[in-house]
Amino acid sequence: MLTPELVFSLANTAVLPAWLLLAVAPRWGLTRRLIRSGAWPLLLAATYAALLVVHYLSPHATEGSFSSLAEVAALFRDPWALTAGWAHYLCFDLCVGIWEVRDAERRGLPHILLLPALVLTFLVGPIGLLLYAALRQLRPTPAPGAPAIPA
Repeated sequence: MLTPELVFSLANTAVLPAWLLLAVAPRWGLTRRLIRSGAWPLLLAATYAALLVVHYLSPHATEGSFSSLAEVAALFRDPWALTAGWAHYLCFDLCVGIWEVRDAERRGLPHILLLPALVLTFLVGPIGLLLYAALRQLRPTPAPGAPAIPA
């Protein structure tokens, strides 16, 4: 039987290969097809959508909202809503990591310099994004001949 804890564990486990591939094999064909294409984040997005449906079909559907901190806390007292929120983080942080890899390649930024930003984006999303924003200043314009939108 699916429980919020099981879905949480599955989502956490499922996102790890994506981050590993972005870190160690960003140009590999499998990475391009599964991760950089956006397919992996779309699976997380589908998980998020399903979790929201489960929440809104539960007895807790009317609890909480996004209108105040207290209402958000009430919303996340439901384990299904909390798990949905976690899936949201996993999905969006992975999207940011994909963008960082693609943007760094377009700019000609060495991948080794990107690794700390990827790790931080995975662990503490916005801090990794801040680091990448600083790193991209090392190459403020795309490399000559770089494709506008790399695969």
